Amino acid sequence: MPDRILVVDDEDSIVQLIAYNLRRGGYTVVTANNGEEALRLAHADPPDLVVLDVMLPGMDGFDVCKELRRDLDVPIVMLTARGEEIDRVVGFEIGADDYVTKPFSPRELVGRIKAILRRTKREADPSAGDTLAFGHLTINFVTYEVARAGLRVDLTPTEFQILKVLAQNPGRVFTRDELVDRVMGTDFFGDVRTVDVHIRHLRAKIEENPSEPRLIETVRGAGYKFTGAKRR
Repeated sequence: MPDRILVVDDEDSIVQLIAYNLRRGGYTVVTANNGEEALRLAHADPPDLVVLDVMLPGMDGFDVCKELRRDLDVPIVMLTARGEEIDRVVGFEIGADDYVTKPFSPRELVGRIKAILRRTKREADPSAGDTLAFGHLTINFVTYEVARAGLRVDLTPTEFQILKVLAQNPGRVFTRDELVDRVMGTDFFGDVRTVDVHIRHLRAKIEENPSEPRLIETVRGAGYKFTGAKRR
């Protein structure tokens, strides 16, 4: 069964452009022109990925993203004509997995979507068939569940994949480029520094003191590493 993608934008020409290119790529496409309709469709039949415009009438894309994150574990690609860095940061902070600025190349957008869907497939991974625990943190690589001090932590698909790469290789330093290749795919078109935003958001969720991280450390001039992990 083809992956089902929900496209949300109030500009019909943009919706049709994206839908046409996605259908050519073999995807099933559902569309919405406003945030309320998008939430209704997403909850009625959860899609495999959401392409979400920021500048929507009424409920904007940021609010829709936050609502989706409360109930669904679905990748979200934010789409907007606004290219300021602060908008990208806000998008990632509230749970977006990628951020595309208009005008965009349909081929680039489809490429990003393919990369995200590949890395978020919930297929069995023999190399990840156990649990990792360190202090207050527990990661189950089979169920994709993370707990902090016994309480579930909700991570976005991208955050989980970054944590997975780091935690399965404790002590190894990964550069931003390596994390992008491992998590987002070699065909990722964005700025590798978006990794920093995901790391900051991840630390806020799993570290006891995010300002003094003990699980995900920064190696100055090199990248990031996971420290002190033990398997069980």
